[in-house]
Amino acid sequence: MKTKYKILVHVAFWIYMFNQILLTFAMMSGKKVDFFEQITIYPVTSFITFYSFYFTYSLFFTRKNKLCPVLFLIMVIAILIPFRVGLEYVFWKYIGYSHIKPEEPLMITGGWWFNSIRLVIIYGIYALFIQLAISWFETQKLKSELLVEKQSSELALLRSQINPHFLFNTLNNIYSLVYKKSEDAPEAVMKMSAIMRYMLYDATTDKVMLEKEIEYLKSFIELEKLRLKHQDFVELNISGALEGRTIAPMLLIPFVENAFKHCSKNVTFPGIRINLTIGAHEIRFEVINYFRKNSSVAKDQVGGIGYNNIRRRLNLLYPGKHQLNIICDENLYTVKLILSI
Repeated sequence: MKTKYKILVHVAFWIYMFNQILLTFAMMSGKKVDFFEQITIYPVTSFITFYSFYFTYSLFFTRKNKLCPVLFLIMVIAILIPFRVGLEYVFWKYIGYSHIKPEEPLMITGGWWFNSIRLVIIYGIYALFIQLAISWFETQKLKSELLVEKQSSELALLRSQINPHFLFNTLNNIYSLVYKKSEDAPEAVMKMSAIMRYMLYDATTDKVMLEKEIEYLKSFIELEKLRLKHQDFVELNISGALEGRTIAPMLLIPFVENAFKHCSKNVTFPGIRINLTIGAHEIRFEVINYFRKNSSVAKDQVGGIGYNNIRRRLNLLYPGKHQLNIICDENLYTVKLILSI
C-alpha cells in the first residue's frame, strides 16, 4: 500500500475516534472534568498508546524470530499502563485540578488504574486491526504483482518458443529457393526482412495494431506460397474496420503455420481458407484446411507450436474473452477463434 493511502487510513481512524469523543461529550451531563480530559490529555495518551502498539506489531511482520517481538510487546504493555497513569496525574496536578475541584485532593484510585488498563487494551486492539488490514492489502498487492510478473515471464517464454520456430521455417524456405536459383529468392528475402522486423521490434510489446499483425500474416502467407505451384491454393478474406484495433502479437500466425504444415496438396482449390472478420466488439478468425491422413494436425511433431501452447497464451492474454473451437471432420480441419475486444 502506498504511503499516502496509509496516511488516509490513519487519518480516517483518528477522525472516527474524535467523533467518538464528541459523541461521549454529547451524552455527558455537565461533567466538566471528564470533558476537559477528553479534549486535552486523553488524545495525547491515546496517540502514544496506539502507535506504541502499532510499531510493535510491525516487528512481527519483519522478523522471522517471534520471541523478540513478543517480549517487546509485553514490555510495551507493562510500561504503557503506569505511563498513562503517571502522565495523567502530572497533567491534572499542574494544569489545574484544584481549580475545578478545590475541595478534593488529587488521588490515584483503583478506577484510574482500571481505566488505564482498559484503554491500553482497546487501543492495542485498534492498532492490531489496522496493522493487519494494511499488511493484508500489501500482501494482496504483492501477490498481484508476482502473478503479473509470472504471467509476463510465461508469455515471454511462450513467445520465445514461437519466434525461432517461424524463423527456422522461413530460412528453410529461402534456402530452398536459393538452392533452386529461383527468381523468387529476392522477393523471399524481402518478405523475410518484413517478418524479422515485425518479430524483433513490433512483437515485443503486449499489443500491436491489428493492421501490423495482418501485414505480418500476409508476408508469411506470400512467403509460403513461393513454394507452391498454384498461387490460388490459399484464400485470404478480410472484412471489417481495422482502424484503431489492437491484438496480441503473433497470436494468429500459429494457426496459419499449422495449416500450411499439415495441409494436403491433393485437394480441390483452395486448400487453405483464412477468414478474418472484425466486428464492433469482437474479432473472428477462421482457418480451414484439408489435411493429410495420419498427420498429427494438433501438434507439430518436430519442434512445432502445439495448441496447448496457443491455448495457454489465450488464457493469459484474453482470460474469459476468447473462444477457441477446433473441429476435425474427416479430412477437413477447422479452427475458429473469437476474441472479445
